[in-house]
Order: sequence, then C-alpha cells, then structure tokens
Amino acid sequence: MAGVALDGALPSLGWWPLAFVSVTLGLLTLIGRRIGGSVLVGFAYGLCFFFPNISWISQFLGDMPLGWLPWVALAVLESAILAAITPLITLAYRWVPRWRDTRGVRLGVLPVLVAGLWTARELVLGSWPYGGFPWGRLGMTQSESPFATVASWVGISGLSFLMVLLCALVVEAIRWTARTTKAPGEGDSPAVRGVKALMPSFALVLLMMVIPQFPTTPAGSIRVGAAQGNGPTAFVDERRAFDVVNSQLEASQPLETERVDVVLWPEGGVDGDPINNQQLAAILDAAAARYHAPILMNAASADGDLVYNTSFLWTENGAVAQHSKRHPVPFGEYIPDREFYGTLVPDLVNLVGREYSAGTNPPIVNVDGTTIGLAICFDVVFDDVPREAVLNGAQVYMLQTNNADFRGSDENLQQLAFAKMRAIETGRSVVNLSTTGTSQVFGPDGTTVDSLPIDEAGLMIVDVELRDGLTPAMVIGPTVQLVLLWGSVLALAVLGVLSRRTTAV
Repeated sequence: MAGVALDGALPSLGWWPLAFVSVTLGLLTLIGRRIGGSVLVGFAYGLCFFFPNISWISQFLGDMPLGWLPWVALAVLESAILAAITPLITLAYRWVPRWRDTRGVRLGVLPVLVAGLWTARELVLGSWPYGGFPWGRLGMTQSESPFATVASWVGISGLSFLMVLLCALVVEAIRWTARTTKAPGEGDSPAVRGVKALMPSFALVLLMMVIPQFPTTPAGSIRVGAAQGNGPTAFVDERRAFDVVNSQLEASQPLETERVDVVLWPEGGVDGDPINNQQLAAILDAAAARYHAPILMNAASADGDLVYNTSFLWTENGAVAQHSKRHPVPFGEYIPDREFYGTLVPDLVNLVGREYSAGTNPPIVNVDGTTIGLAICFDVVFDDVPREAVLNGAQVYMLQTNNADFRGSDENLQQLAFAKMRAIETGRSVVNLSTTGTSQVFGPDGTTVDSLPIDEAGLMIVDVELRDGLTPAMVIGPTVQLVLLWGSVLALAVLGVLSRRTTAV
C-alpha cells in the first residue's frame, strides 16, 4: 500500500498528501526488522511503486513481442537497488536507541538520520546504474503542494529530506508517547504528552507552509511562439520524409504574421539531420525568414561517427548555436554493454540501431541578449542540467520533449509536474513543449500561463517573463546532496560503532 500511495502522489491522480502517507507507512514497516526482512519490505515497496508509476514504458514498443520487457526489467531493477539500500534505515532504528534512548535522541537525532538515509537512497537511485533514474523522487511529488516553495531554498533533494523528516518525527512522537508512562505526581495526561511530542512536527509543517519562494529579479520578457505539431513522432508511427517537420510548419503558420522573438519547436520536431541534409536545411532557412525570428528546434544530428540528440538555434542563415542532450536514455537512445544485452534479447536490442552520444556543450543558447536554458526531454529530471544552465546565466527555460511514444499514459503529466518544480526551484519561467502534448508555460512561481491539450496541434504565443539571480537551491544544491548522502552514511556507521560499545558496557 505504501508504494502504491507514492504513485498516487504523482499524476495522473497527483494527490500530493499521499507522498506523506507513503513515507509514514514505509517507515513503520522497517522498524524492528531483521536485515533480510528489511530487504524484502524494501523490494515490495519498490515494486508497488515502480510497476504502476512507469507502466507507460511498456507502450514504447507497442504490440511487439516482448514489448513489456523494458517496463518489467526497469521496475524490478529499481526495486532491487532500493531494497539493497533499505536496511540502512532499519539499522538506524536499531542502533540509535541502543546508543542513547533519550527523548532528545529519539525525537531529534533518529528522525534526522532516517530522513538523511531515505534521501541518500533516492540519490543512489538517481545516479546509478547507467546514470540513474531519478523519476520517483519525493520532492517532485509536491508541484501542487504548499510545500513546493521550499525547493527554491534547499532544492529537490532538500525538500525530499524535509518531507521524510516530518514523517519520521510523527512516527517517533507516537512511538515515544506510547512507550512512556506517567510518572508519580506528573500532571500531564497521555494526550498532553502526545501533543508535546508532536510539537517539532507541528513547527516543521508551519515552517514549510509559510516559507515564501526565494525571490529572483524580474528582467523583462521574451515573446515566444511555441508550436505543438502533433506529428507522427512515436517510434512505431508510420511516416514519410518530412511529415514531422511539415506538421510543425503547419502549426507555426500563424507566426508568419505575428511578431515573436523566438520560435520553439519540440524534441524530434524535425525528422532528419539539418546539418547534413541540404533540402531540410533550406526548409528551415525559409521558415526562419518567414517568421522573422530564429527557430529553436531539435533533431538527431551526426558529427563524424557520433550521433547526438541536438537542439539548434536556426536562423535564415542556418544554425548559430546548439546543445546536445546530456543524458541519453539507456536502452532507448543507446544500448549500454550492447554485446552483453544483445545475447539476451537480440530482437529488442537490435531495434535501437542508432547510438546517441552524451553532449558536452552548455545547455544554453542566446537570443538577442536573452540567455535561454535548455533541457531535452528526460534531462529535466537530472539536477545538473537545469543548474548548469542557470549558473551560465539562463533567464528562462525552454524544455523540448517528445511524448508521442507514451500517448494516453501518465508520462507527459508526470514530466509536466517535474518541469513545474524546476520553475519553482530556480525562480525561472519554463516553456515545456511536447510534440503531442500536453504542453504548458509556467511562470517563475509555477503558475500556469498557457497550455495546449494532448493529441492536438496548436500554437502558444506568450510573453514569457525573464528573471535574473540565483535561488539558494542553485547555489547549495550539490552540497546539500553530498551532505545528505555521505553524511548520513558516515553518521550511521559511527552510531553503529557507538551502539556496540554501549551494549558491551
């Protein structure tokens, strides 16, 4: 039930309080367990979350034989990694009271350590193996929550930590109250003692609710024409040459008579390599000339023997800037250890014939003095790409994605929630544009400015607010993650040693 509740905290249900229910139940199942039992509980929690949450992966290959295998493999792998780390939390519940079984330790030290270890587990899942899969982070569930503004101060990982801390405080308050009895002459009733034990929880909730979003500085606006072509961009779609780019041209046609500063097209909005295809390049040159504005578009592009998922800033004179996707999707955009996996499931592995390489250029482009931050598709869930963009001066984010492979699923809504959290975390407007929807423009505070529905061609023409300045999350985010990961593990190790000494005495 705890894992299912976490899935419910994300779209399409998107009921954010369920994240706290999930964590609380998850913690309760780990108290008093043996190591083997903790592993099994962690594995069950992972399966109950990942199987429903990423069920959209099974749609990528349609009705092909073994098309369900990537979904099952990823869900099981992520659950196994989660299970392997889960005993650290169980050990915290075992070792800390052995070291000091006092009110201050049980209601202070223990919840902090448990929250740190839970967040450390998230960080490992988000970085390993093959770059990790940071899709189900607790902080990302809060896009509609009054706690979302906290992310601008401590980042997504810091928000995850505080969410678990709140749940752990409640759990320990209840446990402490249940095990203590009223001493002779003590005037407090059990109810009063319970309320006192819960005071740290109440204080944390109040703090998280009233803390405002960190203010960034208004810096004007940029007029954007964002076209959702709704072309045949799924892996299994049948298409003729230039069908996709023609759908984008058709959706963008009103821009020939509108004034905009930049035209935005989604990931995969051009079905060809404009750098190595003169006919396609001529089409884009002519389009930019008609719009009197550069086109920020995306295509697969070869550079020698390497292929990149690349966003180009295209003018009537060709490409003037580019950024290549930093985190290509393993088993979707490239096959790691291809020879090994090719012997296991050759039919599936051979479907991925093109191997994308990871880009190294900064995730920004400049349009007439405005610095635009980029994150291509799943790059939005990795902290390093949005942070690098804003540290390089990004005043707005334009995120390009292709959700066509996951039509009718929760994937596009989940990714939209992540994009909204990036707006709040960085204090920047976000234009999140998909080939097939849903596409939205978020203000720097996460409010929805404009949107396009799913499975419809359309165009958004929006004056998007620009912002300067760095939120604390962008300055201290990596440090927070390092402290939560290694500090929590080191603290647990030290407490393990101390608890053994205490037991021996």
